[in-house]
Amino acid sequence: MGPQPNIATAAFLIADPARAAMLMSLLDGRARPAGELAFAAGVTAQTASSHLGKLLAGGLLLVETQGRHRYYRLAGSHVAVALENLASIGPVVTVRRKPLSREAQRLQFARCCYDHLAGSIGVAITHSLQERGFLIAAADRQFDVTPAGIEWFGCMGLDVAKLRPNRRGLARQCLDWTEREHHLAGPLGVQLMSLLCSNGWLRRSESSRAIQVTPKGWTGLKEQLGLDAGSFTLVA
Repeated sequence: MGPQPNIATAAFLIADPARAAMLMSLLDGRARPAGELAFAAGVTAQTASSHLGKLLAGGLLLVETQGRHRYYRLAGSHVAVALENLASIGPVVTVRRKPLSREAQRLQFARCCYDHLAGSIGVAITHSLQERGFLIAAADRQFDVTPAGIEWFGCMGLDVAKLRPNRRGLARQCLDWTEREHHLAGPLGVQLMSLLCSNGWLRRSESSRAIQVTPKGWTGLKEQLGLDAGSFTLVA
């Protein structure tokens, strides 16, 4: 047998509740200092430093130094994909749970999945793109972009022909851990969220992964994809 991937090491690192909390707080793709990550995990600075050292050594995090400060981020989108996929594993039956906090409800509605849009709005946009024949589900958890889709994205200001597929493809099906359905990821998903933010349709939170749809965004989503704010449960 050839060399085997060391799944156990990554699984061990992610399994610790404090380390898992740190990793999940970095799923918006931003870099954060150790103090913020310690607060997110509910541990002391000393304990956080130990955890961060292990995550760095295990290849799950990268660190940037600016002056006296060190900022930590996920090692790449592959780590984010693994975390989101792990979060989606669980019973599909309805069980009694405590009501979600306001922040949890905001994340369920719309959030960053590292570099693309996730949550119920991300899934709804993806469904609408499929219903209109702009995307077609393909093998290997990919989406094919149809000629009509290329035209629609172009009218929105996104030139699909200029995008370069990464090793996971151009338009990937990413399993949404709160919705248990797929949303759009890959370079196309990344650029779509970037476009919607730059157009003022979406607004990113400064302090969390949550994303807000602006009034301008609801107007555009209604006109372009038939998505109405009244169809969603919104949290102020």
